[in-house]
Amino acid sequence: MLRGLFKGLRDIVYPPVCLSCRASLKNKGSVDEAVCAECWGAIRMNAPPFCEGCGRHFPAGTGRCPACSGRHFHYDRSFGACRYDDRIKELLHAFKYGGRDYLGRTLGRLLAAFYREYDFLFASAEILIPVPLHPSRLREREFNQSAIFCECLASASGKTVAGGMLLRRTRTRPQAGLEKEDRILNVRGCFLVENGAPLAGKHILLVDDVLTTGATLSEAAKALKDAGASEVTALALAN
Repeated sequence: MLRGLFKGLRDIVYPPVCLSCRASLKNKGSVDEAVCAECWGAIRMNAPPFCEGCGRHFPAGTGRCPACSGRHFHYDRSFGACRYDDRIKELLHAFKYGGRDYLGRTLGRLLAAFYREYDFLFASAEILIPVPLHPSRLREREFNQSAIFCECLASASGKTVAGGMLLRRTRTRPQAGLEKEDRILNVRGCFLVENGAPLAGKHILLVDDVLTTGATLSEAAKALKDAGASEVTALALAN
């Protein structure tokens, strides 16, 4: 009752607006009272064929897109649920840095919908593992966005989340704003696997929020394979 009263007062003082286009949500359809129906419907979901390197839509049908040609990734395949355009950027920024942690479940719907649509791509994966934050960054943010997305995928797939197996030993600089080669160097050697983690022969579904160059997910996949994982598929909300 008190929560409902507080929400009512808050909405009077601060009328809810779409976090993407900033239009008022009053008397307007919305998703979780956060995103207007128009912006939600305009989010571009990725569809096959996919590039074998970055997982983005690749019209050629097979092989790698020009951006991935000649590059080595430690994961076996990667996919992104939707295009990393301005709408998704706005929502992710509000989620991670704007104090709107409830958006994790909202955005997680997109990831879960993609998983269900293309579940045959992930059927053999046995364990869900989120890309971890460094402990100091986790204390600052108070949540790991990738772990929240993992929970959404667990609900959609019935698979087990193994949080805590993959660790981040180095607090790296944010990848945003770095050039491709700097991104690779920035995350090199920053992940390790907890001693005794039962990964031998396992197919891991590695989950993150954004895949741009693939450097972070590739380095995390390397740590998992060094610990005995036989296959790593990377899945991000957006790429």
